[in-house]
Amino acid sequence: MTKMTHTVDRIAFIGFGEAGGLLGAALAKTGVSVSMYDRLLDDPATVSAMLDKAERVGVRSEKTIAEAIAGAKWVVSAVTAASDAAVAEVVATCIEAGQTYVDINSVSPMTKQHGRQIIEDAGADYVEAAVMAPVPPYGLSVPMLLAGKRADTVAVQLRALGFNARAVSDKVGVASAAKMCRSVMIKGIEALTVECLSAARAYGAEEIVLASLHETFDKMRGTDDLPGYLISRVAEHGRRRAEEMREVSETLCDAGIRPWMSDACAQLQDRFVDGMVEQGVQYEALLPFIWRDVLDRLSHPHRDS
Repeated sequence: MTKMTHTVDRIAFIGFGEAGGLLGAALAKTGVSVSMYDRLLDDPATVSAMLDKAERVGVRSEKTIAEAIAGAKWVVSAVTAASDAAVAEVVATCIEAGQTYVDINSVSPMTKQHGRQIIEDAGADYVEAAVMAPVPPYGLSVPMLLAGKRADTVAVQLRALGFNARAVSDKVGVASAAKMCRSVMIKGIEALTVECLSAARAYGAEEIVLASLHETFDKMRGTDDLPGYLISRVAEHGRRRAEEMREVSETLCDAGIRPWMSDACAQLQDRFVDGMVEQGVQYEALLPFIWRDVLDRLSHPHRDS
């Protein structure tokens, strides 16, 4: 293999699971020197498999985080969400000026900002990366949003390595907020699909339901302002729809299915209208309906207009 010349020629991964393992292996193929540390190296039951995994893809395994990141231009945190803060704290004890800590974990903006403070207090740079799709099958081309003081520079360097990276802000937390908020929709749709089709199957109505949904989704694709349309339905008909969703919950319960999502939908619809009532706002007063303005008004009722 011919070694390619990169601005970043040494990268360390803390965490060598699915994301870290795939990205580390892909970078090693391009000629980048890749080292890694994973907590499974400390477990006698898993150490051999982890060492074999790293060796197969040309990645150097180390016994400690300090050894793994020594001399690396970038330190990539690719651990579980629960381990994010603890890993940043350990890295901060051994990271040096001139190194950049890239946090790709799926955690909240506040957690990322906590990590930024710890790493910058240690004298190194911090960039958050929000991975906007599953790493497999994309590999290096998985879409990433970056934020932080060095996000622009790191995005350029990542793209030179084959990444699909884009800087979105110099403020840490913006990229992770985009990912977390997107997850409300994506994970919500997944959960709604489970609940919807479990009930439809129980009643033998799944094909009818799927055909109706297909028709509705096709119409939605042609809606110019889909967010405005959907949110306006809640503002105008939320109370009635909450009542209907409680009937939906009864329908699911009768089929032996716990209506987690349906109950939550009823609560949100009611709460949205409650917010309007608390402010003495009628739906007609919100016209023309601009969803951003409406959400801002209900989310910040005491903000000066």
